[in-house]
Amino acid sequence: MTLITLTEELDKLNQQDTEGELILRNDEVVWHLHISHGKLLYAKDKLHPVRRWDRALKQHCPKWNWSSDSSQLSNNNFWECELLLQGLEQNKLSLIQAKLVIRNVVQECLFELINCTDTNSDWQPGEQDGSTLCRSVALSNREIQVLLSRATRMQQQWQAAQLNHLSLTLAPSLQQKQNLQELPLSDNYLNGEFTLWDIAWQLEKSVTEVTSSLLPLVEQGIVQFQETTDTPAPIVKQPVVPTIKQSFAATRSLSTTPLQSLKSTHQKPLIACIDDSPVLAHSLRKILIPAGYHMLSIQEPMRGFTQLIEHKPDLILLDLLLPNADGYSICKFLRDTPVFKDTPIIILTARNTKIDRARAKIVGATEFLGKPPEPQELLQTIHKYLTLSINPSTSQVV
Repeated sequence: MTLITLTEELDKLNQQDTEGELILRNDEVVWHLHISHGKLLYAKDKLHPVRRWDRALKQHCPKWNWSSDSSQLSNNNFWECELLLQGLEQNKLSLIQAKLVIRNVVQECLFELINCTDTNSDWQPGEQDGSTLCRSVALSNREIQVLLSRATRMQQQWQAAQLNHLSLTLAPSLQQKQNLQELPLSDNYLNGEFTLWDIAWQLEKSVTEVTSSLLPLVEQGIVQFQETTDTPAPIVKQPVVPTIKQSFAATRSLSTTPLQSLKSTHQKPLIACIDDSPVLAHSLRKILIPAGYHMLSIQEPMRGFTQLIEHKPDLILLDLLLPNADGYSICKFLRDTPVFKDTPIIILTARNTKIDRARAKIVGATEFLGKPPEPQELLQTIHKYLTLSINPSTSQVV
């Protein structure tokens, strides 16, 4: 299977909104691509899946001790997906961090897939998963295209350096101790325990640069590339492995709140306000609640994505100046998340300039209002877009 064929296969699965596992194999390696709602949720092979997972987690979630949270795992095949969703539910990582972890893992797998020939594919259908979190962290076709482009550029650099005969899963081992001062990197990495992938991540260098620097030493017999084992995977204690759907549904059920029940019972529209100001939140409540809306206040956006996913607000009010986050980036990320692709997003900020309005439009904002909002204008705008959102032909306007 070529990359073009793989892209076509993923496009077809996306159109079918299907659930299951795409298995790619050649004579040496087998890759498993988990598809959720037609989108790529995770990818792994049988060689070094835990090392790849651990690298991505250390890069994007360095404070999360994921191994300590793995004692209750029930899914032996895709325990990584289950762990990510547990982390999201427990506010140990944000939706953005989960996405970045998945992107890192998939990009590495795509790079290795590019270097393989005579790859065959097999499709194993699975049960349809109802988890909104699962749907939200899965990669869209556009995201996959970006990762394919990056992996292709990496492969072109790798090929230009004439490294195609090597695998990045190999670990360099120092064979001779003399002239250590001439080594291109610390001998701590040359003990046969770190793969080329590991070293490149540790040094924040490209894999081509790291591998090329070691080639002269390999030719001189000072360093030798050798195979190494994967780090231990979490122990899944339950002998009966449930489906991905059951695992995600169990995780999701833990976060049911009275707000969800209230919304489903009375069918009042839910407005989410992403703003760190408790004063503004209080003011908005005085405007929205009497007008017949529910309101969800999120003061820390990096930790609030799980709430957004769980409650699925009908409309989002978003500030531009947020702690540890940029409102424009938040808006773009929401637009790239399938759950919020069509959700009205109204920028509510004191930065009311033409430039701000233009940037807001580029990242997908629906409307732009100055802060503090005038109550009647705010209610008219909300009513306008909640009414229009019923119509699938609604377009974004700023």
